[in-house]
Amino acid sequence: MILTVTPNTALDVTYTVDGLRPDGVHRVREVRSRAGGKGINVARVLHALGADVRAVATAGGATGSAVAADLGAAGVPAELVPIAGETRRTTTVLGDDGSVTLLNEPGPALSAAEWRLLADAVRRHAPEVLVCSGSLPPGAPSGAYASLLTGTSVLDTSGAALLAGLAARPAVVKPNAEELREVTGLDDPVAAAGELRRAGAGAVVVSLGADGLLAVTGSGTWHATPSTALRGNSTGAGDAVVAALALGLSRREAWPGILRRAVALSGAAVLGPLAGDIDLAHYEREVDLVAVRVVSG
Repeated sequence: MILTVTPNTALDVTYTVDGLRPDGVHRVREVRSRAGGKGINVARVLHALGADVRAVATAGGATGSAVAADLGAAGVPAELVPIAGETRRTTTVLGDDGSVTLLNEPGPALSAAEWRLLADAVRRHAPEVLVCSGSLPPGAPSGAYASLLTGTSVLDTSGAALLAGLAARPAVVKPNAEELREVTGLDDPVAAAGELRRAGAGAVVVSLGADGLLAVTGSGTWHATPSTALRGNSTGAGDAVVAALALGLSRREAWPGILRRAVALSGAAVLGPLAGDIDLAHYEREVDLVAVRVVSG
């Protein structure tokens, strides 16, 4: 079983507009909302693929109740840890011009007792692969993820939380190029990924946007690229990559195959209307078209 952990859950609200203009008045054509946060998005993708997955997340207040209701309606297996604070909202504004604008609330702080409940839930499920994703709630120590990571794990976060998480020796970390540069100060992604591996990561998979994925691992380095550039909602693309990584680890697949699925799922997420959605038809077509090039190894 794959377990995803989302300590800073959100209700994702998506507005569709003609285009976003500073200081302008916008008429929203469509409003959609659903349970979100990176770990929940990962679980939603894995559930769509038929994988054995469960999401552990926090939920509080009326917004937390909306998160619980949405997960129940979607059939995504989940354990929600109750918290006193109100679950945050994130807002995505999609323009017909292809623009994607995100407004992310910080979320409520978790008490020490709430953190213990979250950690207890993770330990109780004893997953085959553990995924810790997203930002930490305000006030959380940077080492909070390191205290949760166990066994075969994937860590998808940034900044101090990413660096502190390396102490738990995650099997894979998945920064994007900007996050990787931020924590290492290096412009060369291969060299920067090597720094994270030396600090404790088993493998580093770097999201390069339209240029695909770079994987720096103990068995080699690969660059995987999609067959075509896509336009759509990119907010869930990284979460789809994490879903593919977790699935590949659970099946003990070789890296080229994992990367093909990850790039194909990333594109399928861009074509999905909301974060956590995937275009399964695109995924099935694209997975054999992804090019994987050996960089070294």
